[in-house]
Amino acid sequence: MSDKRRVLFVCARNDARSLMAEALLRHADAEDFDAFSAGLEASEIDPRTLESLEHIGIDTEGLRSKALDEFAGQQFHYVITLCDKSSEEAARMPSSGEVIVWNFEDPVTSDKHEPFRHTLQEIHDRLHMFITVKTRS
Repeated sequence: MSDKRRVLFVCARNDARSLMAEALLRHADAEDFDAFSAGLEASEIDPRTLESLEHIGIDTEGLRSKALDEFAGQQFHYVITLCDKSSEEAARMPSSGEVIVWNFEDPVTSDKHEPFRHTLQEIHDRLHMFITVKTRS
């Protein structure tokens, strides 16, 4: 049995934000955390998600869009929702020690310049704080 803390990132479609968070946490601290992501429903991954991750040297191998149902019955230390729609669906979430609500603008529909890189940076910064807080002994 692993001593790693299991983290599930949930978003509406698992096409951008939750996949970014999964890949970033795996890259930043695979020693302490097992990262997973899911959508309320599975979707096609937006190609800009993979491009933005690869642009900063993050491995996207094995990333795929998954529905929340795939994790039914599994236990997680943390379930982190990344959008309003997913946080409203708390009853559908797998069992966890702690549910954390983050809200990031959807880069797919954003009007910002380079929305995927912007969202990736915001998630990266928040994850850095999460790792710092949750790995303190």
